[in-house]
Amino acid sequence: MALSARDSFSYVVTPNVDHVLLLNPKRADDSTARFRDAYSAAAMRLCDSRILQKLARFRGVRLDVVPGSDLTAHLFASGAFKGRKIAIVGGDGTMVADLVDRFPGSTLVQHRPPMGVLQNAAAIEDIVAFVAHERADFILFAIGAPQSEIVALACRQAGTCRGVGLCIGASIEFIIGRKRRAPAWMQRLSLEWAYRLLSEPRRLWRRYLLTGPRIFLLAVRGG
Repeated sequence: MALSARDSFSYVVTPNVDHVLLLNPKRADDSTARFRDAYSAAAMRLCDSRILQKLARFRGVRLDVVPGSDLTAHLFASGAFKGRKIAIVGGDGTMVADLVDRFPGSTLVQHRPPMGVLQNAAAIEDIVAFVAHERADFILFAIGAPQSEIVALACRQAGTCRGVGLCIGASIEFIIGRKRRAPAWMQRLSLEWAYRLLSEPRRLWRRYLLTGPRIFLLAVRGG
């Protein structure tokens, strides 16, 4: 909350397995460097994955897990956002209305950028201009990784923005009921990935069955 009161811009990232793999690809490119820069400049990095927590423990590192979806839901449900201006980057035309229905009294503004933000310098400039103009206390970047993190870095570098940015992934979709979280017992057993895979097999099978397992090789190699 203290970050949101400052007259400068900072942001929070929530690393998960997918993020670590994006940060350590088989073949790095320009977006890899931009993503790494974004992670380095984040004010806070909160572990979003119980699998990463277990792998870190294997290497003697203790990590507390703070799922980004839980954090976003808590901020809305606890009333932490009441009386504060919230800017949302991403989502569709009914997302704000759905949030206001669930959390009356919220002050929400939204910017809906086009697809392919990272390949569109003008779209990034428009987001930065929106964040600078709205002067919100919290900015929720809901355009996925690595887009959210790289755009958050652009807002920080611009020097014209304020508030604290949260790179929230699909958190709002969970809050308003468009997607369902895994049952608590599956989360405790680090099986949330399996629940998501069963829920959206066509979209996620490659991520969880082909790409994701490389995290274990990275852990062994110390990547």
